[in-house]
Amino acid sequence: MIKRINLILITLCLTIGCEKYDVVIRNGMIYDGYGFEPYIGDVALKGDKVALIKEKISEKGKTEIDATGLAVAPGFINMLSWATTSLIRDGRSLSDIKQGVTLEVFGEGASMGPLNETMREQQQKNTDDYTIDWTTLGEYLESLERRGVSTNVASFIGATTLRVHEIGYENRTPTDQELDNMRSLVRQGMEEGALGIGSSLIYAPAFYSSTEELIELCKVAAEYGGMYISHMRSESNKLLEALDELITISEKANIPAEIYHLKAGGSKNHYKMDLVINRVNEARASGLDISADMYTYVAGATGLDAHMPPWVQEGGYDKWVERLKDPKIRARVKKEMTSDAKDWENLGYLAGPDGVLFAGFRNPDLREHIGMTLKEVAEKTGKHYADVAMDFVIQDGSRVDVVYFLMSEKNVKKQIKLPYMSFGSDAGSIAPEGDFLKYNPHPRAYGNFSRLLGKYVREEKVIPLEEAIYKLTSLTANKLKIKKRGLLKEGYYADVVLFDSNTISDHATFDDPHQLATGMHHVFVNGVQVLNEGEHTGAMPGRVVRGPGYKNN
Repeated sequence: MIKRINLILITLCLTIGCEKYDVVIRNGMIYDGYGFEPYIGDVALKGDKVALIKEKISEKGKTEIDATGLAVAPGFINMLSWATTSLIRDGRSLSDIKQGVTLEVFGEGASMGPLNETMREQQQKNTDDYTIDWTTLGEYLESLERRGVSTNVASFIGATTLRVHEIGYENRTPTDQELDNMRSLVRQGMEEGALGIGSSLIYAPAFYSSTEELIELCKVAAEYGGMYISHMRSESNKLLEALDELITISEKANIPAEIYHLKAGGSKNHYKMDLVINRVNEARASGLDISADMYTYVAGATGLDAHMPPWVQEGGYDKWVERLKDPKIRARVKKEMTSDAKDWENLGYLAGPDGVLFAGFRNPDLREHIGMTLKEVAEKTGKHYADVAMDFVIQDGSRVDVVYFLMSEKNVKKQIKLPYMSFGSDAGSIAPEGDFLKYNPHPRAYGNFSRLLGKYVREEKVIPLEEAIYKLTSLTANKLKIKKRGLLKEGYYADVVLFDSNTISDHATFDDPHQLATGMHHVFVNGVQVLNEGEHTGAMPGRVVRGPGYKNN
């Protein structure tokens, strides 16, 4: 009797099909992340993993998706994300999910941990819409997962955060004990799953860090298989010298090193990109693992602190403002702001007042200036542009968010072609609604990845689609040494995206940035559907992704 029942069940399965898998994606153009030419096939998901990839899968899925005419690829990795707090406010990660991003990587200089009590109190004072329920970096990432996020999350340890933890905002070298404490914090972070050390050396107090200090921190990260990733000390006048510093750190600490958002800023420096590429090629040929990432725009975004000398910012924001109110100091700062600096990164001078665009203010009374250039505000108010910048820093209670137009389109295309290039938005992951509309972000927050696939791959044919997907997925996952992600491969986590390569496009502009990308049809994170026919499902299956030093590996 039992045998007969089993025979009947087998016959039914063969006749009408059994739901063996949770999801079966059929007839898609499969880009597996290796960079090979695509092929038409089926992909089955079960639980949080890719279960089967083959030309035709006979078994059924609880959910069946006809992917005819769509590219099927691994989820994209945002190598430089600033979604650290935007994901607390809105865990949907809408602007990135709509582009196929399934992993946000944090830690450009500043990380969300480790915090000492003073740091935690100060950060809590600056926010009233969420509670800081963490101290270490690992606890922060776990807090995100617990709150609910649609994307996976990972982070580098911020070298700036380590310095503030032990030294504060002073311009001095650490004592032996302080450096030892910083090393211990690196060990703790790496064992919690951090990816390595991230720095941002144009800003105070990171600017005060010596090469030797960074080497010592990186030596510890290297013990755990981590990497060093840096917003270098200069991206303009001292670009080549800054690159030499990064290469030195890589060599002395025996650690892979990556250049954050590679660029040659300022028209007079555009020619240096060829020199940088040659120097990186030489370092790679010598056996060093040097790489880079970028965003796909000719303008960057940061604050007015990148238009003022680091010495005036020593001690933190309150001391900075106190100095700007002193007429003698103010006159000195104004002179330096309007000069081509040799020993610090004066992005405002390189962009010019007509190339500095106001993007966000904390003070509601100043928000009428969003979308105006520094030159336009100066003309409207009858002030010198340097005085406008200093006054806004004082009045806003912040460094003020601005966009700097610095790069060349020719170099953007040249960089995209580099074999070691990854991509990062250098922005939060937000939505065109609510409080996010109170400021104008750089359009890269909504379009960095779709712009690569639409403008530079489909329209301008800078690189083929399979190469772009390789760079967005397995190339970056391998750099980070994260396990079972970055490929469409059986047994790997089911971070999967389906998009129309003929229509995927960015729409955000500097004048109207709050526009979501289009062309992404379906997104799965850890096997859970987060985007369905272009609409967010509300699911938040994102997890902490940990680096090679994680103590439980």
